[in-house]
Amino acid sequence: MKSFVFSSTKSIISEIGVISTIAELCHSLNILRPLIVTDQGIIDNDLIAPVINAFNNAQMQYWCFDKVVADPPEAIVVEAVKYAKQSKIDGVIGLGGGSSLDTAKLVALLANSDESIADIYGIDNIKAKRFPLILIPTTAGTGSEVTPISIVTTGATTKTGVVSAELLPDIALLDASLTISLPPHITAATGIDAMVHAIEAFTSAIKKNPLSDMLAKSALELLSKNIVEATFNGENLEVRQAMLLGSCLAGQAFANAPVGAVHAMAYPLGGQFHIAHGLSNALVLPHVMTFNKSHCADLYAELATHIMPDSGNDNDNDGNSSLQTAEHLIHFLHELIAKLQLPQSLAELGIQEKHIDPLANDALAQTRLLINNPKTVSLEDAKQIYLNALTGKRNG
Repeated sequence: MKSFVFSSTKSIISEIGVISTIAELCHSLNILRPLIVTDQGIIDNDLIAPVINAFNNAQMQYWCFDKVVADPPEAIVVEAVKYAKQSKIDGVIGLGGGSSLDTAKLVALLANSDESIADIYGIDNIKAKRFPLILIPTTAGTGSEVTPISIVTTGATTKTGVVSAELLPDIALLDASLTISLPPHITAATGIDAMVHAIEAFTSAIKKNPLSDMLAKSALELLSKNIVEATFNGENLEVRQAMLLGSCLAGQAFANAPVGAVHAMAYPLGGQFHIAHGLSNALVLPHVMTFNKSHCADLYAELATHIMPDSGNDNDNDGNSSLQTAEHLIHFLHELIAKLQLPQSLAELGIQEKHIDPLANDALAQTRLLINNPKTVSLEDAKQIYLNALTGKRNG
C-alpha cells in the first residue's frame, strides 16, 4: 500500500444551533479575550448576533475585526494582525466564508509571532505557534475550516498561499442556522465549489489516498443529493446542515489530496475578472473533466455511483463502459450547473476570445496545482479549455 500522511482539524462539531455554546468552547481552549475576524456582510446580515449574544450572556469581553473582503489583500491581513496585537487578544474566531476563515488563520498565527506575512508564504515556512483558533463557516463551499491553507492576494491579479498544518484550527463549528440567509446563487456556486474539491481530490495524481477517497465519496453523496434543495429552499435546515458537512468532508479530502486543473484554471478568472471562486470553478469544471477523462475515466465512473442516480448500471468495469459512464457524469454535472441557474459560459460574464491567452498563461503558472492533475496540461490545452468554456459548449 502507498504510504501517505493525513492531517485535519482537531475537533469538528456538526450541530444545528451549536453556535450558542461559543463562549464555553472558548473557555475550553483558555480563550479569555477572543477576536472575531469577519466581513461587513456578516455584520449587515446580523449573522454575528448569535456569537455576540453568547458572549454577552457569559459576560465575556470580545473584539471584532470586520474589514475582510473577498480575496483578501495582504494589507487587510496586516491591518487585522496589528489590531489583534493592540487589543492583546489571546484567541481568534473566524466567522464567514473562505476569505474570513483564511484571514483568521493568519491572524491567529501572526498575532502570536514576530514573523511577517512575507516570511511564511509557501509550504511549511511557519516557525511560530498560533493562538487558539475556532473557525465557523457561513457558506457550504470552501472547506477552509479543515484545510491548512490560506490564500492572500499579493498583487493586482496574483495570489499567494501559506500552507502549514499550523493553520488547522482547534475547533470547526458547522451550524446550518448561520447559512439560511445565503442567496440562491451563492448557495449554488459554493456548493459546486465543494463538489469540485471532492472530485479533484479523488483524481489527485500524487497524494490520493484511501482516507481522502472515502471522504470525497461521502462528500459527493451529501452535496449532490442536497444542493438543489439547498439552493431553492434555503430555509430547510437539515439540507443546509448536510451541505455544510459535505463541504467539510470535501475540505478534508482536498487538504490531503490536493486539487488540480479545475482550480488552476479558475484562479485566473478570479484574479483577472474578479469572478467569485465557486462560480469560476463551475464555469470550467465540465471542460476540464472532458479534457481529463482519457486519463481517469475509471475514477470518474467510480464517482458517478455516488453522484448520479442509477449510474451503476452504466459501468461493468469494462474500459469502454467506464468512458461512457464518465461522459454521463460530465453531462450530469453540466446539466446540474444549468439547473442551479448559474452562468453557463465565460462569454456571459464579458470574457472575450482576446482574453484567452492571458488567462491560459496565468493558468500554466499554477504549477502547485497542475502537478496534481491526472493529465498534463500544456499551454495549448489550457487555451482550448478556455475556448470551450467561452461558449459553454463541450467538445469530446
